Amino acid sequence: MQKPSIPQGTRDFPAPVLRKRQYLLQTIRRVFETYGFEPLETPAMENLQTLTGKYGEEGDKLIFKILNNGLNDPKHQAKLDAGVEKLRQGLSSSDLTERALRYDLTIPFARFVAMNHTQLALPYRRYQIQPVWRADRPQKGRYREFTQCDADVVGSQSLIQEAELALIYHEVFTELGLTGYELRINSRKILAALAEWCGGSERLTDITVTIDKLDKIGMDAVQQELLQRGLTEEQTQRIRQYLEIGGSHGEKLSRLEQLMGDIPSAQQGLDEIKTVLRLAPSVQLVVDFTLARGLNYYTGIIFEAKAPAEVKMGSIGGGGRYDDLTGLFGVSGLTGVGISFGVDRIYDVMEELQLFPTSTNAATRVLFFNLGQPESEFAFSILQQLRQNGVAGELYPDPVKMARQFTYAEKKGIPYAAIIGSTEMEDEMIVLKDLQARTEQKLTISQLIDFFNA
Repeated sequence: MQKPSIPQGTRDFPAPVLRKRQYLLQTIRRVFETYGFEPLETPAMENLQTLTGKYGEEGDKLIFKILNNGLNDPKHQAKLDAGVEKLRQGLSSSDLTERALRYDLTIPFARFVAMNHTQLALPYRRYQIQPVWRADRPQKGRYREFTQCDADVVGSQSLIQEAELALIYHEVFTELGLTGYELRINSRKILAALAEWCGGSERLTDITVTIDKLDKIGMDAVQQELLQRGLTEEQTQRIRQYLEIGGSHGEKLSRLEQLMGDIPSAQQGLDEIKTVLRLAPSVQLVVDFTLARGLNYYTGIIFEAKAPAEVKMGSIGGGGRYDDLTGLFGVSGLTGVGISFGVDRIYDVMEELQLFPTSTNAATRVLFFNLGQPESEFAFSILQQLRQNGVAGELYPDPVKMARQFTYAEKKGIPYAAIIGSTEMEDEMIVLKDLQARTEQKLTISQLIDFFNA
């Protein structure tokens, strides 16, 4: 007999977990819509060529590819052999795979805008809440299937958009109780200036991909990897000097201006950071020049949200400006900016900090016990009145022992039990038991409805 299992890095969501996730998602969705974003959904799979080359060399390795149909057909053996040979060389082959599971929501969004831009009202503000897949190594807070919540604006260069996205982070995290969050900010223009300072723009990808690992591997290892990527000792020392900039916001900005202020892109990046800080003073923004966001499509302001310090989780969201993402699909000139919430990580943080409200523990508020056919039919009619008044309730379907019905209510976390025997039927009364406080009271039908709607 086969033992039931699920793929590594995926999870089932039973009701107690799903209710908390729904609370989390509804909070994010409500804030998105408050800021005028409208919903969008795209397919779970995209054409492979839509995704590859958009996430940097590290990201491309994590794309889940879907094998073509009919590979077991003997007629396709030659194509199959050629495709396998390409794989051995580290290349993709359309003979083996033409589609892939989406890696994130940003590239599918850009593809959608490119396909539909003539029908969209610009600037186009959309939010998207769907699962994504990455062939990553599963660990705490890192899954192969997880949900992203994105908000993006396409068709506006105004830094008001960045400020609003920072405020969205602030409002969501504050409402969820994550008051100790940290929202880091930097600019890819400053990183482009760093590459120029270190010898040329062709160094940008090597530098950003390596800097993005700083939290994981440390400064010395970053410097060593930069050397391995072909940078000189002098260039790596310059990068280290940049990464070690510290102090208050003003001190960091001033120090960077001293180092690279004569490079136009550095000055542009500094001015943009100052503008966002001015427009969103209530947000806990932290200027962090080590922030790189190792995705190739970012071109301006970048964000990364960090969990409260007492939880060792790291990033719980991120995003930034991408000036010509739709240009990848033949539609140029549509600048955009967006952010993403890491729902699964945020859930783990809230669970560890016990931030979910008790109202998410159970949907059913009252269980009517079944004491026999006439009693259960009478109870069913009262239950329907409760439901019509917006109260979630159940009737235990079978007249089994009361101990079993109590156990059912306990396992489901149902807070109240309604018991109606023959005497209560005659008096048209209900015995309502509080299963937590272990108290009870007798109520009329109208009093019962008022109790749950109070």
